[in-house]
Amino acid sequence: MLLVCDIGNSNIVFGLYDEAELVAHWRITSRLNATVDEYLVMMGSLLARYEPDWEVEAAILSSVVPPLAQKISRVITQLTGVEPLSVGPGVRTGLDIQYDDPREVGADRIVNAVGALNRHEPPLIVVDFGTATTFDVLQPPNVYLGGVIVPGLSIARDALVSRTAMLPKIEIRAVERIVGRTTADSIRSGLYQGTGALVDGLVDAIAEEQDIDPTVIATGGLAGLIRSASKRIEHVEPDLTLWGLRQIWLKNRG
Repeated sequence: MLLVCDIGNSNIVFGLYDEAELVAHWRITSRLNATVDEYLVMMGSLLARYEPDWEVEAAILSSVVPPLAQKISRVITQLTGVEPLSVGPGVRTGLDIQYDDPREVGADRIVNAVGALNRHEPPLIVVDFGTATTFDVLQPPNVYLGGVIVPGLSIARDALVSRTAMLPKIEIRAVERIVGRTTADSIRSGLYQGTGALVDGLVDAIAEEQDIDPTVIATGGLAGLIRSASKRIEHVEPDLTLWGLRQIWLKNRG
């Protein structure tokens, strides 16, 4: 089996591939102060609950949190006996990255791009609803053009609550009406309907600027929710990052 792991600012997502099938996956909270031993217990117990006799032959990880990357790499090695390939400079991705400094592109965005190009024909826009909401633009045949970064929904909600005296912290969920009749629903509408409008507006603006008709793919924890508020999202692929990790591993094995 192949162990794949993506370390984000809010969550660590990891899973097991048996050939091309994602047979199990998990999401745990990213905690900078957690020790290697704590992560060993968390990840090891989840893997053992899936299959006590699982055997990992290879591993790959991507991370936007360098201190956690070192810990989780040690955890994976102790759990499996293999040293994970870490997505970064020198790792083959097959992308033609057009950023002025390619090293600035987050590993998660690179992995999403590789996964998307493996499944769909460009031009593509990948929207990842994570701690930040990112838009990545892919041109034929394998060009990573660049993108857009905006605060994620949870960041926007928490900033709103922390900077105001009377607005409540609410659960982010869908609302039927744009015009809210309560303060809570007004905030929900701003987050839910507003993010859908943001996605559609930016996709339209990118398409016009680049003169493309892109396929739009959404991933990340809130992708399924926002799809119903957006006219431009065509595919929701929760496993896109893990799939991209597998594709990068395939490009680098042997």
